[in-house]
Amino acid sequence: MKKIFLGTLTALLLGSASIAQTIVTFPAKDGVIITAEMYTANDTFPWMLLCHQAGYSRGEYQSTVKRFHKLGYNCMAIDQRSGKEVNGVINQTNLDAVKKGKDTEYLDAEQDIIAALNYLFAKVKEPVTLVGSSYSASLVLKIAVENPKVEKVIAFSPGEYFGKKMKLKDEIKKLDKPVYVASSAEERPACEELMKSIVTGDKVIFAPGTGGQHGSQALWKANPNSYDYWISLMMFLDK
Repeated sequence: MKKIFLGTLTALLLGSASIAQTIVTFPAKDGVIITAEMYTANDTFPWMLLCHQAGYSRGEYQSTVKRFHKLGYNCMAIDQRSGKEVNGVINQTNLDAVKKGKDTEYLDAEQDIIAALNYLFAKVKEPVTLVGSSYSASLVLKIAVENPKVEKVIAFSPGEYFGKKMKLKDEIKKLDKPVYVASSAEERPACEELMKSIVTGDKVIFAPGTGGQHGSQALWKANPNSYDYWISLMMFLDK
């Protein structure tokens, strides 16, 4: 409980911190150029890598990244090739993938997240917290398995989104990192089933009693349950 209060105090003290925003690009394994936005509040803070949901872009995290900073994290939000636009931010990675004739299905975006993880780790020289939303929540869980560049995983509404191409539950059985999974109330039974077989003893599965929101939009102010999501996530990060 003491850590939670300290985290809350830190959030309040950092409320007026300035944030440096920088656009960076780097290639995926197949040559598609990944566009990412780096939000740096303090060089000493650990990092989060933020991945969006289907049809979206890095703009999914425009507002929530500010709160992550208040909790003591720098952030890098990426455009994955499977996506389009949200909050006025056009997905530049998708545009480059289409221009180069590359496939843009959900699984095709796995290499984008891996490239971003490798890029960020090379810069900060320490493991990062990997954050995913909807289909990317499933991908970050898979990527985190036995990957020393990942410290923690935050997954909003993960699921079996890949049909016959991949069974996520089988892919994540050896996951031994701290994991936070959030979902809507309707999605919770499927999330609980998905997380049942992973080996980590440090996992949190959260959903409100009723309602809620799919993906990381659960953290948006427009969601009536957003406060509850933030409190549960803060408790996980304060461990």
